[in-house]
Amino acid sequence: MNDRIPVVLVHGWNSHPGIWNKLCPLLTEASIPVWKFDHTALRDALLPDIAVALGEFITATREATGYAGNVDIVCHSVGTCAARYLLEVLDGEARHERVRQLIGIGPPNNGSALAELFYDPLRREEIISRLTGVFVPEGFDPAADRIVQDVRPGSAVMQRLRTAGTRPDITYRVIVTANPGGVPAFFPWFEGRTWERTDDGNYHATFNGDGIVPNRESALPGVSLDLISTGEGGDDTPPPAQYCHINLPRNPVVMERVLHYLTLPLQEP
Repeated sequence: MNDRIPVVLVHGWNSHPGIWNKLCPLLTEASIPVWKFDHTALRDALLPDIAVALGEFITATREATGYAGNVDIVCHSVGTCAARYLLEVLDGEARHERVRQLIGIGPPNNGSALAELFYDPLRREEIISRLTGVFVPEGFDPAADRIVQDVRPGSAVMQRLRTAGTRPDITYRVIVTANPGGVPAFFPWFEGRTWERTDDGNYHATFNGDGIVPNRESALPGVSLDLISTGEGGDDTPPPAQYCHINLPRNPVVMERVLHYLTLPLQEP
């Protein structure tokens, strides 16, 4: 008898479900049912609209499979914000969504300093130029991108998430990486660093992040960061670039950590 519960996979901004192509075979091998949510058709939508679509996808998949129990949700990057918006804002009081754990990989839970820097008059042109073709598309205009606007730290969406708070009936996991050795190849476009915004509103580059999302941006109250640094992996340690934000869903060490959480006994958090 298979006692594994389904996992819902949610990709991030400007991404696609193909980022899970290394993880899915591991999930299948572990007899974990996979529900892949694809929101590539919603590139021009607001983050709350993606959250609504995620809820509709889970409901439709439950009806199609006849499964009514708990699910796990694994998200990359901004996909975590969409899932949290569904669970904490839209379903926060009703708690109709039955979720055992939410696993965020490199999530900008507190809003994105990089999204804010896309508007900075002194740095925006250089940052966008460096990331074009790497993290942002050709001709990228942050003012025309609704998701970028929604993940700015001061946005209404981020404020609603802060006000709602996390749900006590869900176990939260936050997996992040860092570059303590300062290896430039980790994320060469920023010399191995990640831009972050400090409490006084200033910006600086740190090695405590994944190139796109600094660790402090991923933190949630009462939730320990699951930090994976470059070099972890034993004899099969992936190269530094595999630990940056873009490659996290395919990083073997990250995937092993995710699989560990998904295969915990059902009665355990």
